[in-house]
Amino acid sequence: MKRKLVLILTGIMLAGSILTACGGDSKTDTTAAADGELEGDITFWHSFTQGARLEVIQEAADEFMEGNPNVNISIETFSWPDFYTKWTTGLASGNVPDMSTALPAYVVEMMDAEAIVPMDDLIDQIGRDKFSESALSEGEKDGVCYSMPLYSHAQVMWYRKDLLKDAGLEVPATWDQFAEAAKALTKDGIYGCSFPCGSSDQMATRFLNYYVRSGGGSLLTDDLQANITSDLALDGIRFWVDIYKNCSPKDSVNYAVLDQATLYYQGKTAFDFNSGFQISGVAANSPDMVDQIGCAPLPKINKDDPDYSAETSNTPLVVWQNSKHPEICKAFIEKLYEEDTYIKFLAATPVGMLPAIKGISETEAYRSNETVQKFIDAEQIIAKAVDMGTSIGFEHGPSIQAGLLNSQGVIERMFQNILTNGEDVETAAQAAEDELNELFRIIQ
Repeated sequence: MKRKLVLILTGIMLAGSILTACGGDSKTDTTAAADGELEGDITFWHSFTQGARLEVIQEAADEFMEGNPNVNISIETFSWPDFYTKWTTGLASGNVPDMSTALPAYVVEMMDAEAIVPMDDLIDQIGRDKFSESALSEGEKDGVCYSMPLYSHAQVMWYRKDLLKDAGLEVPATWDQFAEAAKALTKDGIYGCSFPCGSSDQMATRFLNYYVRSGGGSLLTDDLQANITSDLALDGIRFWVDIYKNCSPKDSVNYAVLDQATLYYQGKTAFDFNSGFQISGVAANSPDMVDQIGCAPLPKINKDDPDYSAETSNTPLVVWQNSKHPEICKAFIEKLYEEDTYIKFLAATPVGMLPAIKGISETEAYRSNETVQKFIDAEQIIAKAVDMGTSIGFEHGPSIQAGLLNSQGVIERMFQNILTNGEDVETAAQAAEDELNELFRIIQ
């Protein structure tokens, strides 16, 4: 019997709109597929919108098609918010790809909709022991894995060495030190730190999660209810409201991830929070500034608080239930993990994408990359954060509630109500918590 999932479309509450996933389990065995000739057309949706990664994926597809002349791979690229809208609206009509990238928060919704197929056969073929258990668990349901991590990264604090030095400031270790430094550096056309809360992305959720996780809390309770009105969460909301008012461009109230990152790439912010993707962004936009950027662990509330990591992302690949040729998808995915292809892919954004399979980071080909060598300290900081963290809300394990927490823009709209409409923090937080809990109630 097919399961049903209430899908909440971006920006719209559809309490009565139930989309039915296509049923049936994948019976494909990739070993058997390799014994015969592959034939058919597949569509691959991915969110590698930056040029170098897109080019490597296309090159891998071209090589695969050359070796399998009866296969055609059509690649389409979408930003993460556009991808979410595309697959949720397309699921009922079958307008979904054969394979795609995803975010862990999306995968839990895809699994709940029975929209994707098991990947255990391919995981075992590549070598289950090569993947971390925590990364595989993000796409696991009832003991079955429905996604494969392609690369990993984690959120850390990025700063400008030159600006701190000129101001006689140390790299902040606590949130109070961060706020003090950000305010001091907001001058001469530089913002201390932009605070983004555009409702089409999850950036404000991400920033609030930093603060809450630093205090040992979570945006979800142990029984998977929204946790926005705790004293810790309210302190975090006030903290970021203060940063917005004193250190941020006012139009950041509508910023998505690329808007936010671009300010740092162009040297217009002293601090930002992101993964190692900052390195390639700065190199492309402000090459003279590359030597002046560095990263540190996320700030703590108190300097002697335990180390923590607020957000790890193991970006996965999935194969869709609608696909007529899952054997082609899995064979192509296997090619992406071949050492030469995989290292070339990681090198498209060095340090931004860390290996999701063991052994790669020790190879000479990986370690000889100039950017990896230059930013070895940053890589080690990020790698430590990867090992310690989870996706937002996944501290309690993968859940549909964590998926909706990240995808529905509720916390972003909460901040917008506070910053643009003057709503008080407690009232806005309670409304956001109630809205999230109603969404959670609908899907149960």
